[in-house]
Amino acid sequence: MTITEKLYVGGAWTEPEGGHYEVVNPATEEVVGLAPEASRAQVHEAAAAAREAFADWSRTKPEERAAILDRAAGLMARDAAAHVELARAETGATTATARSMQVAVGSARFRRYARGALEPVEQALPPQISEAGPMGRAGVLGAVAVRRPVGVVTCITSYNNPWANPAGKIAPALAMGNTVVVKPAPQDPLSVFAMVRALEEAGVPAGVVNLVTGSAPAAGEAAVDSPDVDMVSFTGSTAVGQAIGEVCGRTLKRQLMELGGKGAALVFDDADLDAAVMGIGTTFAFYSGQICTAPTRVLAQRGIHDRLVEKLAAYTGHLRVGDPAERGTVVGPVISAAHRDRVESYVELGRKEGARVVAGGERPDLAKGFYVAPTLLADCTAGMRVVREEIFGPVVVVVPFDDEEEGIALAGDTDYGLIDYVWSGDVARAFRVGARLRSGGVGINTIGRNMEAPFGGFKKSGVGRDVGSYALHAYSELQAMVWPG
Repeated sequence: MTITEKLYVGGAWTEPEGGHYEVVNPATEEVVGLAPEASRAQVHEAAAAAREAFADWSRTKPEERAAILDRAAGLMARDAAAHVELARAETGATTATARSMQVAVGSARFRRYARGALEPVEQALPPQISEAGPMGRAGVLGAVAVRRPVGVVTCITSYNNPWANPAGKIAPALAMGNTVVVKPAPQDPLSVFAMVRALEEAGVPAGVVNLVTGSAPAAGEAAVDSPDVDMVSFTGSTAVGQAIGEVCGRTLKRQLMELGGKGAALVFDDADLDAAVMGIGTTFAFYSGQICTAPTRVLAQRGIHDRLVEKLAAYTGHLRVGDPAERGTVVGPVISAAHRDRVESYVELGRKEGARVVAGGERPDLAKGFYVAPTLLADCTAGMRVVREEIFGPVVVVVPFDDEEEGIALAGDTDYGLIDYVWSGDVARAFRVGARLRSGGVGINTIGRNMEAPFGGFKKSGVGRDVGSYALHAYSELQAMVWPG
């Protein structure tokens, strides 16, 4: 049965004024469900509902907010099997990825910020002795810095993970006492409806969480320019982030931006090549390369360059491409036909620029679905567009370098700076090199992430940091309180 959703505004499920649009399974090209087309007025109504709810929600006890977030996490876990099936259907993620990296992470983030709601918001400051003067008599002034909620937060999320990404915005925003308007990516919004239903069942008050969707930019634009919105948290492309930033700048709305990436993986002559190949190879398999943190730009020192290319090519040969619902599938489809065509156009561009297609490069022979073969491009140079631009698909480019200084220079020769990686048997060198990389994160001999570490980018990869307690800081404002001692 096809799912037909409604908007969630002010605690009520509301018929959309613009009708519905189809959400398509990228593996089968079948319709998964119908998502609402919110009008501009309805989006502004959602923001107004969030504004009205803010006064009460921001004054609730942290324990009450924590209890609601914890109950919501439990409800998400209770219905995990159904959530996994839905996430797989609308994203094309494999069953294992939908289960462990989408639904499980989404639930875990609500649990994390249930605890986060109880973290102290006050920081005592040293007393200051003031001499007599125009400001008054001599005395000692005490002070404390207190984190307060920002207000109404618009959360605009990306299509590559409709559980972890929205949860990473909604949960810390609510934990800090903010109210939210959630605008998911148009390609896979249905999972976010399931998340909001869990929050509703958990007892979140009316207006604290509002959910609007739309297939065109209008709904997102309204969620950004509403006068009731105080902050915009966005995950997506750098181009869209820049447009949002321009709108926010006119009214000085707060921003949290997690944008594009073209992660460099510096592989030195003394690296464990098998470990490097396993890490880099996740680009092909993990969300079919639709992840901004992927090490898509491999910088290989010449001593191991040819062996690394050979090992990466062999790795791609073992990756099964196909239906993400089938056991053994490693690489599923990309999100849409338009995105498949975009990724394929980059592969063709690479050929024209002089890159050598070592593996992949042709569309998989499958009857239906938006599939792209894992593709490895070698003989690349720093000026090629395939090296400089984010492809957001299962494509890896390899550029050789001679020495440490050249490797660092090549890594920094990019508009992006989200996460870079260094593989070297000399750990001291790896940390030394990492310290010189202009990126928000550096993986040393690993692609793993510490989920309490700050996450965000330098340069055009974003503004601000979240994850762990840093997310609580991102969704709060500092207030100074001063008193005479």
